[in-house]
Formats: sequence, C-alpha cells, structure tokens
Amino acid sequence: MPTRTRSAIRRTLVIAAATTLTALLPAPAGARPVPRESTPVYSYAQAIRESVWVDTGSDEDGDGRNDRVAADIVRPAEPARQGRKVPVVMEASPYYSCCGRGNESQLKTYDAQGRVDRMPLFYDNFFVPRGYAFVGVDLAGTNRSDGCVDIGGPSDIGSAKAVIDWLNGRATAYTSRTGGTPVRAGWTNGRTGMIGKSWDGTVANGVAATGVKGLKTIVPISAISSWYDYYFAQGAPLYDGGPDRLADRVESAGARAHCAAVQRRLAEGSPRNGDWTPLWTERDYVKDAARVRASVFAVHGTQDLNVRTQHLGPWWDALARHGVRRKIWLSQTGHVDPFDFRRGAWVDTLHRWFDHELLGYDNGIDREPMADVEHHPDQWATTPVWPPAGTRATVLHPAPGRQAGVGTLGSHRAHGTAVFTDDPRLSETDWAAHATVATPEKAGFVTAPLSRALRLAGSPEVTVTATPSTSSAHLSAVLVDLGPDTIRDYADPAEGISTLAERTCWGESTAGDSACYKETRAKTAAVGYTVVSRGWADLGHHASAAKGVPLTPGKAYTMTLRLGATDHVVPAGHRLALIVAGTDEYLVEPPSTRPTLTVDLSRTTAKVPLVGGADAFARATSGGAGVPAPVVREGVGAPRSGPHLPAD
Repeated sequence: MPTRTRSAIRRTLVIAAATTLTALLPAPAGARPVPRESTPVYSYAQAIRESVWVDTGSDEDGDGRNDRVAADIVRPAEPARQGRKVPVVMEASPYYSCCGRGNESQLKTYDAQGRVDRMPLFYDNFFVPRGYAFVGVDLAGTNRSDGCVDIGGPSDIGSAKAVIDWLNGRATAYTSRTGGTPVRAGWTNGRTGMIGKSWDGTVANGVAATGVKGLKTIVPISAISSWYDYYFAQGAPLYDGGPDRLADRVESAGARAHCAAVQRRLAEGSPRNGDWTPLWTERDYVKDAARVRASVFAVHGTQDLNVRTQHLGPWWDALARHGVRRKIWLSQTGHVDPFDFRRGAWVDTLHRWFDHELLGYDNGIDREPMADVEHHPDQWATTPVWPPAGTRATVLHPAPGRQAGVGTLGSHRAHGTAVFTDDPRLSETDWAAHATVATPEKAGFVTAPLSRALRLAGSPEVTVTATPSTSSAHLSAVLVDLGPDTIRDYADPAEGISTLAERTCWGESTAGDSACYKETRAKTAAVGYTVVSRGWADLGHHASAAKGVPLTPGKAYTMTLRLGATDHVVPAGHRLALIVAGTDEYLVEPPSTRPTLTVDLSRTTAKVPLVGGADAFARATSGGAGVPAPVVREGVGAPRSGPHLPAD
C-alpha cells in the first residue's frame, strides 16, 4: 500500500490544527454543542419491532412471483414521534435460523405476533438506545425469505442490496411474505452500515462492491473477498467440498424444495479440478473494488484457517488502490469475532466508528492510527497506516546449506537444487517442527539468527521453479518463525479463546433478548515455532488459473504462490524459515499422484514484505549464518480436519 504523500500529510496537519483551534474558540451564543458520542437515551424495552418483506425484483426459486426477503427491524420509538430520522446498522445472514450467531450460537426468535423477540448478538441492544435502528436480514432462501441461496452470487448479494434500496426509497417492501400492504421506511435517513462475521461480512463486501447508494460503511469480520479462494488455492482444492453442499446446509426447507436447479448450477459451475469458471468471476468482489463507495473497517485473524487471510490481502490492497477509507484490526486468533477476543475495546471502537460514519460525529476516529495489531496475546500495537510506512517487498533466496537437507535463506541468489517427495499424511505443523532437520517430504531454508527484530507486514509471495516426476503436483509454501514464544492457540477448537462462566452486559436487555454474554480470555500455547504465513497451489495451473493441464514429468515449471496477509514480528535471536513442500494435510486435497519434485534454487525466491525492506533484513542477519541445531520443535496442534463452514 502506498504511503501518504506530503500533501496528504500537510492536509492532515491543517485539519488537526483547525480542529484544535475550533475547540479553543467559544461557541456562538445560542449554538447547540456538536455531539461527539451517541448515548443511550432511548428505551430499548419500548422499541418498535416490525418485519417487512422486500421485493428483490427477481424470481430465483421459479415459483412465478418475485422473491421477497425478510428484514426484521428493531428501532427506537421516540425519534419517529419527534420527527427525527435514524441511521441503520444492518447484518444480512444465512445463519439466523440454521446455525446461530456468535460464541453462543444465538438464533432469531419471534413472539406470538411474528415480531422478532430476540435478535442475535449485541448490536440491537447497544445501538438502538443510542438512536440507531438495527435491521437483521434473512438472506434469500433462508429462514423467512423467498428465493435460493447462491453462495455469494446475485441472489445473496441482491437480497441484501434490495433492503438498502428500500431503506433509500428505491424498492418496495410489504407487511407480509405474500400479499400484504406496501410499507415505506420513512423513519430512516437511509444511511446504513453493514456488519458481520464470515459469510455475513462477505455479504457486506459484496454489497459494497455494487456501489449501492446509502451504504456508508461496512465492517467485515473474517470475511471472504472471492469465493473461489474459499474453495481453491490457485487450482489446489481445499477441504471444503463445493458451494452446492453449503447451500443445502443453510437453505430453509421451503427453499430446498424449489432450488434444485440453482444447486445444480452451483455444482456444475464449480468443478473440483480447480479451474476458474464464470461462476467464480461472478463471486469475485476484488475486481469491483473501484465501485466501493463505503468506508471499510476490516477485522481478521492472522491464523484464520477457515476464511484465510488470502481473502484479506487482495481486498485490502484493491481498496487502497482506489482510495477507499479504511481501518483494520489484525488479531492472533483463528476464526473469532473481536467481541470475543478484545471485547471492551471493540465495543468502544465500533461505537465511535458508527457514530462517525453514520451520525457524522467528529469524534476523531478518522484521525487515529489506521491499524491495531496483536503481536502477543492481549498485547496490541498501532500503526498510522497498514502495512506500516517503509514496508517494502524484499526478495530472499534459498540456498544449499552446510547441513545436509537444511538450506539457508538470504539476500543473494544461489545455485543448486533441493528435492522432496509429496507425503499427504503430513502438514505444515510437521514441516515446521522439523524445519532444521532433514526430512524427505520438504525443502527447508533458514536465516541466520536475527540480531534484531524483523517485522513482516503484508502479503508474501513465493516463486518456485520445480520439476515433477509425475503428471500432477501440489505445492505448499510456509514462512515460519523459529524460536520460543507464547501465542494464542489457534489450532484449539475455540481458535484462541476460552469461554468463561461469567457474563458482562453490553446494552439494554428485555425478557426475550439479553445483552449479557459469557466472557472470554486468551487461550495460549507455549511453542518453539510459529507459522507466520502459508499458501498453496496446483502446479498444473502454472500458466493459467482458468485451466489446469497435466504436467510433463521431467519438465521444469515456474509458479508464484500467493501467501496469506500477515503482520508478525520475528524477535531477535529467532530465525525466519521458508519451507517448500507438497500436500498440506487437513488443508489441501492431495493430487492424483505422489510426485517427487526437484526445486531449482537459482529460480526460486520469497518476496517478503519487511518493515525497513532489504536494509532491515541485512542488519538483522549481519551476525553470520551459523549452523542451526537439528532439533524438533513443539508447536500448536495440527489444523482441524474436515470441511469448514464460513460461520462461527
């Protein structure tokens, strides 16, 4: 990401100076003070609870009438009586009736009149008393909505976009699923902020990429930016089945009875050979980043092996290229909501973000550091921009080492080869544990012990030139911090947190909707290594993502693997390692053969985003290489096996 220009910095200083001066000047006589924070002045118990069904303008389920999506609304009663309009916080989700939201898997519940009684999560409890409406949208084909689930396609995105159109007077809603009376959203000013984790945050990304007017900000948490990258890694199939199976998991019984044709199109359009098809183009939001009007507050766990940080990096970089206002939090967790790893700070920051973006309050959050990053459990640091200023892609070269089977990683191009044989029974944890031990299933390369800390921030790339012995081959590339540390245990089923019995409350409660949630704390592990970033690819897709081809045994192929975005500090005394291997058990399905690959080290590189660039690397490794001890290190457990679900 480019750093700010001098003119941009100068504008920031001028604005800051003007703000300070304005604060010092006395307000004009009779002027009302400009609010800086919304406060809970409205009754949550007396809030208006209603449901509408918004016409999407399409008939995905083929029943001969336009689909309608259900939007459950909780809004303060007092502003409407005072003739004041309110902004909207909105979450569109497929999980309101099938799988639940949050750490306690909450579902929507309804009273005898069919009005929403409990809305999952704390958003309505907290924001409605502060003058916001909360709208929970059932994605098409789920819960009380018509239509079909199409996994991030026109139906998913269109159903949520239709609600924003209705909030801005551009679509029609009714008081019931069929028939009913048209209803207007005269109570809102149309300013909407979308929020959600995983699939819900993915929908926010997709709706923002339509450029819809009225969507002012999105808060995507552990969200997908391109659905191809959820199911494949550069042609290598991941352990997640296909989108048709996911659709079947979340669709309502009524939708399932009408949506066989949609599921068939999903299956036919996503063959497990890893080829990029038109179905994936339709579900790629990164290509439409230029259309985004909303600001973006992104949150992601750098150890998320469900929605991997391959989704964060390209989306973040594309938004930067197109000048989208951004903010980011990066945690050490896996697939975890910030409410469950930094609760107090999260609620406060989200509150201020929505106040600024939706109410227009000048609370200064736009002038604060862009990034909050967790480098150790519960220890956070900020940077004005992300990646930090001075971060530069630095090319590192693997080379043969003095110890058989363990090479070096440094600044100078080398010659020679490294050989490994794919073993699909082993994973990144096995490779990293044996990084300084010669083993047949990987090629490992390590730096000298660092004389000073080295920070990686951004999306690494590893270019590999390899000659396979068979007609198919998968590649994995992993960057590893070799040295003792205490980290969040992201491989644990809770992915870095422990849930406690105590509860704390975040907003107002009713008999049907409590604002009190179980507290959590960091679950940690003492380790001898930490995987920093990883990536995978099918070598048969070396020439084109659109079409994989059989390999010619004995022929060299070059392919660049895109690793997941990261922000990690390798401490002084540790080593940075690059591992190149084949199938990553639990994460990548094995190829049809078990190849031996010969890596040409003169044509293999790692391009690593380092704060300080090549100079920082040279300073940190100036003490000499040394021969690493051939020790086996302890790490977290192996990644969880089986298919993932982009949810909690």
